[in-house]
Amino acid sequence: MSIPAYYAPEQSGHDPQSFLVLGQFRPAEEVPERAERLLAGGRAAGLEFRRPADAGLDPIASVHTPEYLRFLSTIHERWSAVPGAGPEVIPNLHLDRSFGGYPGSPVGQANYHQADAACPIGPGTWEAACWSAWTAVAATDAVMEGALAAYALSRPPGHHAYADLAGGFCFLNNSAIAAQRLRARHERVAILDVDVHHGNGTQGIFYRRRDVLTVSLHADPADYYPFMVGYAHERGDGLGLGYNLNVPLARTTGDAAYLEALSGALDHVRAYRPGSLVVALGLDAFERDPLKGMRLSTEAFGAIGAAVSELDLPTVIVQEGGYLCDSLGANLTSFLSGLMRGSAP
Repeated sequence: MSIPAYYAPEQSGHDPQSFLVLGQFRPAEEVPERAERLLAGGRAAGLEFRRPADAGLDPIASVHTPEYLRFLSTIHERWSAVPGAGPEVIPNLHLDRSFGGYPGSPVGQANYHQADAACPIGPGTWEAACWSAWTAVAATDAVMEGALAAYALSRPPGHHAYADLAGGFCFLNNSAIAAQRLRARHERVAILDVDVHHGNGTQGIFYRRRDVLTVSLHADPADYYPFMVGYAHERGDGLGLGYNLNVPLARTTGDAAYLEALSGALDHVRAYRPGSLVVALGLDAFERDPLKGMRLSTEAFGAIGAAVSELDLPTVIVQEGGYLCDSLGANLTSFLSGLMRGSAP
């Protein structure tokens, strides 16, 4: 069995040069070469990639505010017109946004809409982010049209993006866009996030809703990004109380402990009885990923894919993290192979 897969070459237009770590600017980890390695990994699993269509701004605007979309679509040009501005939009303030008004200047808006210095905006970022989202839309539509599963090679990733806030390499929340689109067909949709980082943006978008269950397995934020969000006591709010599950794990977590935690998370998804599933697929829990968050083997990703297939749900797989290392493509191959073996009739 194979599954539909999508990728747009315009995604390579986002080519960040640096990000801030421990007070130092280092070469960016979320670079166009990631997509080349993931394409190879998908093809090794038997996938044939199709080009998604331009789906317009409607699916993007279903989860992101107009204010934020105006910012993303115009900020690099306006930033570049400021005397002395650098080549990328990078904020230098992080204030409590509950105080004060909305800034009018490009510098002020960068501080308002960017959570950290790990989401630099360059001249090709907006177009790339749109094509990344449209890639997720294409995979979602394939599932809505009857595919058992579909894979979106979405880059830049999205799960750290809130409705009006970029962060952690992310600008548009592709997994949230997919889930919101699935809601047109299903009363309940679940998102399972297996990235090594907590899906804080996804949680934020759906935190007060019960029609989308959010489940995230990730490195304990007590000492890992995003630090202030992703704890087990965060269960949702208002109508959404009880519809958010966080499973923080030690950074020493290996295959056996991870798969045990995943089993419990999947039981939670089953109890919700969703009509469809979005998998926010991070491959950065790998033992040799440069961000060093967990200690999973390549084989573990195959086991994750097989376990997801046992849910027997229409499934949209949206690529999140996983950074440059020799096994990046092989980790994707392993996940997809496990998923397709488990889904084969």
